[in-house]
Formats: sequence, structure tokens, C-alpha cells
Amino acid sequence: MRPSALLRIMTVIFTLMATWFFTHTYFNRTGKTISIQGFLGFSSRTINEKNSRNKCDNSKKCPKDFFAFKITSGTANVVGPSICFEDNILMSGVKNNIGRGLNIALVDGITGVLKEHKFFDMFSGDINTLLTFLKEIPESTLVLVASFDDPGSKLNPEARKLLTALGSAYAESIGFRDSWVFLGAKDIKGKSPFEEFLKNNPEQNKYDGWPEAMRVEGCIPRKMI
Repeated sequence: MRPSALLRIMTVIFTLMATWFFTHTYFNRTGKTISIQGFLGFSSRTINEKNSRNKCDNSKKCPKDFFAFKITSGTANVVGPSICFEDNILMSGVKNNIGRGLNIALVDGITGVLKEHKFFDMFSGDINTLLTFLKEIPESTLVLVASFDDPGSKLNPEARKLLTALGSAYAESIGFRDSWVFLGAKDIKGKSPFEEFLKNNPEQNKYDGWPEAMRVEGCIPRKMI
């Protein structure tokens, strides 16, 4: 037998003996068995927690009688906004129902059922259609808004007043290429706690000509008034 072949055989035998010794010694001392999950540091509880998810992929689970939502504004003029409500994507680029300007979804504040969704081009001047839309919002309706590209160029004082009445604290300030997300209600009293706004500032913008995208998520009780 060649020396190289003999060396390979001895190496295999040594490896098998070392493996047996380690296994025998470990199990005799600890009385435990090792699973693949345990060896990698995962327990069944950890795996279950990782597999479980909250509605709309929110960071927190909403209690009973609360609606889960997430609104994300568009990123510059490249990635469109997204509006999720009770784990249902109401508006997004994938659904092909968004556009530059203001993207608005109306949801029944009691049942959580989608009533209507529409986008309004605030650069080209879709202001009259927006005014009619805002004036006809029924009572007990949740209003979810996400900006994309330019939400404020053609917003006039009347439109700003109507948005302010829905609970917005920033409607009066929205301008060219600002980032804005908002959830309000037709019959809300006071200002909504669900609003994020970032002004277009060439010296601070994350993208060339646009600020970074805004996002707001949370839990809202049925019929927020």
C-alpha cells in the first residue's frame, strides 16, 4: 500500500474517533441533545416570534377595536407612495393606482371598509377636482393622505382650509416637493396625532431636489372623533 493511501486512511480513522470522543463526552456530561436550531441560537419561541407579523408590517400590534395603518410618502419622483389599512394595501405603485401630487384613500371609520381612493396632480393643477372631493367626504370617514413628487404647488387657501379641518397641522405649510403623510377624519376634534411633514430644503434634502420620504404608522380606534 502506498504511503499516501495509508495516510488518508489513518486521517479518516482519527477523525471518526475524535468525533465519537467529543460526542460521547459532551452528552455524558450534560445529558442534553443538540438540535440544529439550538446550535444556531434559535429556540422554537424565537422562530415563532420571527414568523409572526403585525398588520401592515407595523412595529406594534394593535389592540382589539383598533385599526392598523401605515402611510409612506413617495421617494423623490421615483418610488411611489403606499397606503396600508388593516393589512390591505389600498394604494401603491404595485397596484398602479397612485400618481404625483396627493394620494388620498377614504375609509369608513366604523367598519374599516375602503370607500374611495384617488390621486390629484397638484403640479398640473387638479385643484377643482380636489376641492369637490374634499367637500363631499362623508361623516365618520378616515382620510389617509400620502404625497408624491409635488403635493403643494397648486394648493389654494380653500383646499388648505379643508385639509386643516380634517386634523392636519401642516396643510397651511405644504409647498413644492415637500414630503407629507397624514391620517385625519371628517369629524375629528382637534389635530390628528398621525402626521409627518418635511420641508423641501436644497441644503438638507436627502435626494437631489427632494427631501427624504416620510412614514407614519399606528393604531387608530374605530371612529376617531
